[in-house]
Amino acid sequence: MMKFAANLDFLFAELPFAERFAAAAEAGFAGVEVNDPYHLSAQDLRHHLVRTGHKMVVMDAPPPNYTGGMPGFAALPEGRARFQSDVRRVLRYASILKPAHIHLTCGAASGDAAHDALVDNLKWAADFAPNQSFVIAPKAPAEVPGYFLTDFPLADRVLAAVDRANVGLQYDSAHARQTGGDAVAVWAEHASRVAHVRVAQSPDRSEPADGGDIDFAALRTAFHDSGYDGWIAAAYVPRTTTKAGLEWLSRWAAAG
Repeated sequence: MMKFAANLDFLFAELPFAERFAAAAEAGFAGVEVNDPYHLSAQDLRHHLVRTGHKMVVMDAPPPNYTGGMPGFAALPEGRARFQSDVRRVLRYASILKPAHIHLTCGAASGDAAHDALVDNLKWAADFAPNQSFVIAPKAPAEVPGYFLTDFPLADRVLAAVDRANVGLQYDSAHARQTGGDAVAVWAEHASRVAHVRVAQSPDRSEPADGGDIDFAALRTAFHDSGYDGWIAAAYVPRTTTKAGLEWLSRWAAAG
Protein backbone atom coordinates (compact mmCIF):
# COMPACT_ATOMS: atom_id res chain seq x y z
CA MET A 1 0.00 0.00 0.00
CA MET A 2 1.47 3.35 -1.06
CA LYS A 3 1.79 6.09 1.56
CA PHE A 4 1.47 9.68 0.36
CA ALA A 5 2.89 12.88 1.82
CA ALA A 6 2.34 16.49 0.84
CA ASN A 7 5.28 18.84 0.68
CA LEU A 8 3.79 21.93 2.31
CA ASP A 9 6.39 24.25 0.83
CA PHE A 10 5.00 23.39 -2.63
CA LEU A 11 1.38 22.33 -2.10
CA PHE A 12 -1.50 24.42 -0.77
CA ALA A 13 0.66 27.54 -1.10
CA GLU A 14 -2.55 29.48 -1.76
CA LEU A 15 -3.31 29.03 1.97
CA PRO A 16 -1.60 30.41 5.08
CA PHE A 17 1.01 27.91 6.24
CA ALA A 18 -0.89 26.85 9.37
CA GLU A 19 -3.94 25.96 7.26
CA ARG A 20 -2.02 23.71 4.87
CA PHE A 21 -1.93 20.79 7.33
CA ALA A 22 -5.71 20.49 7.47
CA ALA A 23 -5.97 20.90 3.69
CA ALA A 24 -3.45 18.10 3.19
CA ALA A 25 -5.36 15.83 5.55
CA GLU A 26 -8.64 16.55 3.78
CA ALA A 27 -7.00 15.72 0.43
CA GLY A 28 -5.92 12.32 1.73
CA PHE A 29 -2.25 12.83 2.57
CA ALA A 30 -1.17 10.88 5.65
CA GLY A 31 2.21 12.59 5.90
CA VAL A 32 3.78 15.98 5.28
CA GLU A 33 7.18 17.30 4.33
CA VAL A 34 8.41 20.71 5.41
CA ASN A 35 11.73 21.57 3.79
CA ASP A 36 12.35 24.48 6.12
CA PRO A 37 10.46 23.99 9.40
CA TYR A 38 12.64 26.44 11.29
CA HIS A 39 10.43 29.51 10.76
CA LEU A 40 8.10 28.12 13.44
CA SER A 41 8.83 26.64 16.82
CA ALA A 42 9.09 22.88 16.93
CA GLN A 43 6.28 22.78 19.47
CA ASP A 44 3.97 24.78 17.19
CA LEU A 45 4.72 22.42 14.32
CA ARG A 46 4.16 19.42 16.57
CA HIS A 47 0.76 20.86 17.51
CA HIS A 48 -0.22 21.00 13.82
CA LEU A 49 0.95 17.42 13.27
CA VAL A 50 -1.00 16.11 16.25
CA ARG A 51 -4.10 18.10 15.34
CA THR A 52 -4.26 16.66 11.82
CA GLY A 53 -2.77 13.24 12.54
CA HIS A 54 0.11 13.67 10.13
CA LYS A 55 3.51 12.01 10.18
CA MET A 56 6.43 14.36 9.56
CA VAL A 57 8.17 12.60 6.71
CA VAL A 58 11.11 14.81 5.68
CA MET A 59 12.76 17.99 6.86
CA ASP A 60 15.92 19.53 5.44
CA ALA A 61 19.19 20.23 7.19
CA PRO A 62 20.91 22.48 7.95
CA PRO A 63 18.73 25.29 9.27
CA PRO A 64 18.87 28.49 7.20
CA ASN A 65 21.95 30.65 7.48
CA TYR A 66 20.26 33.95 8.30
CA THR A 67 23.56 35.80 8.00
CA GLY A 68 23.96 34.72 4.37
CA GLY A 69 26.20 32.12 2.83
CA MET A 70 25.72 28.59 1.58
CA PRO A 71 22.40 26.89 2.47
CA GLY A 72 24.04 23.50 2.90
CA PHE A 73 27.65 22.45 3.15
CA ALA A 74 27.93 18.71 3.84
CA ALA A 75 30.35 18.44 0.90
CA LEU A 76 32.45 21.49 1.77
CA PRO A 77 35.86 20.42 3.13
CA GLU A 78 36.09 23.57 5.24
CA GLY A 79 32.60 23.12 6.69
CA ARG A 80 32.94 20.00 8.84
CA ALA A 81 32.83 21.70 12.24
CA ARG A 82 29.80 23.73 11.26
CA PHE A 83 28.13 20.66 9.76
CA GLN A 84 28.39 18.84 13.08
CA SER A 85 27.13 21.84 15.02
CA ASP A 86 24.13 22.29 12.74
CA VAL A 87 23.23 18.60 12.72
CA ARG A 88 23.07 18.78 16.51
CA ARG A 89 20.69 21.76 16.19
CA VAL A 90 18.53 19.93 13.65
CA LEU A 91 18.33 16.85 15.84
CA ARG A 92 16.90 18.94 18.65
CA TYR A 93 14.06 19.92 16.29
CA ALA A 94 13.79 16.32 15.13
CA SER A 95 13.43 15.05 18.69
CA ILE A 96 10.09 16.88 18.79
CA LEU A 97 8.91 16.49 15.18
CA LYS A 98 10.18 12.90 14.76
CA PRO A 99 10.70 12.99 10.98
CA ALA A 100 11.03 9.71 9.12
CA HIS A 101 14.05 11.18 7.30
CA ILE A 102 16.34 14.19 7.48
CA HIS A 103 17.61 15.38 4.10
CA LEU A 104 21.22 16.51 4.42
CA THR A 105 22.02 19.14 1.79
CA CYS A 106 25.46 19.09 0.21
CA GLY A 107 26.11 22.61 -1.01
CA ALA A 108 28.15 23.80 -3.97
CA ALA A 109 31.41 21.89 -4.29
CA SER A 110 33.31 19.56 -6.59
CA GLY A 111 36.29 17.25 -6.67
CA ASP A 112 37.82 14.54 -4.51
CA ALA A 113 38.11 16.67 -1.38
CA ALA A 114 34.38 17.43 -1.52
CA HIS A 115 33.59 13.76 -2.02
CA ASP A 116 35.69 12.80 0.99
CA ALA A 117 34.16 15.54 3.14
CA LEU A 118 30.64 14.40 2.26
CA VAL A 119 31.44 10.77 3.03
CA ASP A 120 33.04 11.68 6.37
CA ASN A 121 30.16 13.98 7.33
CA LEU A 122 27.53 11.38 6.48
CA LYS A 123 29.37 8.73 8.49
CA TRP A 124 29.57 11.10 11.43
CA ALA A 125 25.83 11.96 11.27
CA ALA A 126 24.85 8.30 10.94
CA ASP A 127 26.95 7.27 13.92
CA PHE A 128 25.98 10.28 16.03
CA ALA A 129 22.23 9.59 15.53
CA PRO A 130 21.99 5.87 14.74
CA ASN A 131 18.20 5.79 15.16
CA GLN A 132 17.58 8.62 12.69
CA SER A 133 17.32 8.03 8.95
CA PHE A 134 19.21 10.48 6.74
CA VAL A 135 18.93 10.89 2.97
CA ILE A 136 20.91 12.62 0.25
CA ALA A 137 19.42 13.77 -3.05
CA PRO A 138 20.98 14.45 -6.47
CA LYS A 139 19.99 17.80 -7.97
CA ALA A 140 19.87 18.71 -11.65
CA PRO A 141 22.53 21.35 -12.42
CA ALA A 142 19.96 23.35 -14.38
CA GLU A 143 17.89 23.75 -11.20
CA VAL A 144 20.67 23.93 -8.59
CA PRO A 145 23.87 25.17 -10.25
CA GLY A 146 27.09 24.01 -8.61
CA TYR A 147 25.45 21.44 -6.33
CA PHE A 148 27.85 18.61 -5.52
CA LEU A 149 25.49 15.67 -6.15
CA THR A 150 24.92 16.12 -9.86
CA ASP A 151 23.53 12.66 -10.65
CA PHE A 152 22.44 9.34 -9.19
CA PRO A 153 25.60 7.34 -10.00
CA LEU A 154 27.62 9.82 -7.93
CA ALA A 155 25.14 9.51 -5.07
CA ASP A 156 25.41 5.74 -5.32
CA ARG A 157 29.21 5.88 -5.01
CA VAL A 158 28.95 8.18 -2.00
CA LEU A 159 26.46 5.88 -0.27
CA ALA A 160 28.62 2.84 -0.98
CA ALA A 161 31.55 4.60 0.67
CA VAL A 162 29.43 5.68 3.65
CA ASP A 163 28.03 2.17 4.13
CA ARG A 164 25.58 3.00 6.91
CA ALA A 165 22.12 1.46 7.12
CA ASN A 166 20.55 4.75 8.21
CA VAL A 167 21.82 6.80 5.24
CA GLY A 168 19.94 6.34 1.98
CA LEU A 169 18.89 7.94 -1.27
CA GLN A 170 16.06 10.36 -1.93
CA TYR A 171 14.67 9.72 -5.40
CA ASP A 172 13.08 12.75 -7.03
CA SER A 173 11.45 11.94 -10.36
CA ALA A 174 12.05 15.38 -11.90
CA HIS A 175 15.72 15.38 -10.96
CA ALA A 176 16.01 11.76 -12.12
CA ARG A 177 14.66 12.73 -15.53
CA GLN A 178 16.92 15.75 -15.84
CA THR A 179 20.11 14.05 -14.65
CA GLY A 180 19.60 10.52 -15.97
CA GLY A 181 17.48 10.89 -19.08
CA ASP A 182 14.77 8.38 -18.12
CA ALA A 183 13.15 8.48 -14.69
CA VAL A 184 12.02 4.84 -14.87
CA ALA A 185 15.50 3.62 -15.86
CA VAL A 186 17.07 5.64 -13.03
CA TRP A 187 14.65 4.02 -10.59
CA ALA A 188 15.45 0.54 -11.88
CA GLU A 189 19.19 1.13 -11.41
CA HIS A 190 19.09 2.76 -7.98
CA ALA A 191 15.89 1.55 -6.26
CA SER A 192 17.81 -0.66 -3.83
CA ARG A 193 19.28 2.44 -2.15
CA VAL A 194 16.10 4.54 -2.11
CA ALA A 195 14.71 5.45 1.31
CA HIS A 196 12.30 8.17 0.16
CA VAL A 197 10.52 9.20 -3.06
CA ARG A 198 9.39 12.56 -4.35
CA VAL A 199 7.28 12.92 -7.49
CA ALA A 200 7.03 15.84 -9.90
CA GLN A 201 6.72 16.10 -13.67
CA SER A 202 9.59 17.36 -15.81
CA PRO A 203 10.59 19.85 -17.06
CA ASP A 204 8.15 22.19 -15.28
CA ARG A 205 8.01 20.41 -11.87
CA SER A 206 4.22 20.18 -12.04
CA GLU A 207 1.76 17.43 -11.05
CA PRO A 208 2.77 13.80 -11.75
CA ALA A 209 0.37 13.59 -14.69
CA ASP A 210 0.38 13.62 -18.48
CA GLY A 211 1.90 16.52 -20.35
CA GLY A 212 5.58 16.13 -19.56
CA ASP A 213 8.65 14.00 -20.06
CA ILE A 214 7.90 11.33 -17.44
CA ASP A 215 5.61 8.35 -17.98
CA PHE A 216 4.07 8.20 -14.52
CA ALA A 217 1.98 5.11 -15.23
CA ALA A 218 5.22 3.24 -15.92
CA LEU A 219 6.95 4.82 -12.94
CA ARG A 220 4.13 3.96 -10.54
CA THR A 221 4.27 0.38 -11.79
CA ALA A 222 8.03 0.36 -11.26
CA PHE A 223 7.58 1.53 -7.66
CA HIS A 224 5.05 -1.22 -7.05
CA ASP A 225 6.99 -3.99 -8.77
CA SER A 226 10.19 -3.17 -6.90
CA GLY A 227 8.43 -3.64 -3.57
CA TYR A 228 9.02 -0.04 -2.45
CA ASP A 229 6.88 0.55 0.64
CA GLY A 230 8.13 3.94 1.80
CA TRP A 231 6.58 7.37 1.46
CA ILE A 232 5.79 9.02 -1.87
CA ALA A 233 5.84 12.77 -1.46
CA ALA A 234 4.07 15.21 -3.73
CA ALA A 235 6.75 17.87 -4.15
CA TYR A 236 5.62 19.86 -7.16
CA VAL A 237 4.34 23.26 -8.22
CA PRO A 238 0.62 22.94 -9.08
CA ARG A 239 -0.30 24.16 -12.54
CA THR A 240 -3.33 25.97 -11.09
CA THR A 241 -4.49 25.29 -7.55
CA THR A 242 -3.39 22.30 -5.49
CA LYS A 243 -6.92 20.90 -5.22
CA ALA A 244 -7.51 21.13 -8.97
CA GLY A 245 -4.42 19.05 -9.66
CA LEU A 246 -4.99 16.14 -7.27
CA GLU A 247 -6.68 13.73 -9.67
CA TRP A 248 -3.45 11.74 -9.86
CA LEU A 249 -3.54 11.08 -6.10
CA SER A 250 -6.93 9.39 -6.09
CA ARG A 251 -5.89 7.31 -9.09
CA TRP A 252 -2.61 6.16 -7.51
CA ALA A 253 -4.28 5.45 -4.17
CA ALA A 254 -7.00 3.38 -5.84
CA ALA A 255 -4.37 1.33 -7.66
CA GLY A 256 -2.85 0.28 -4.32
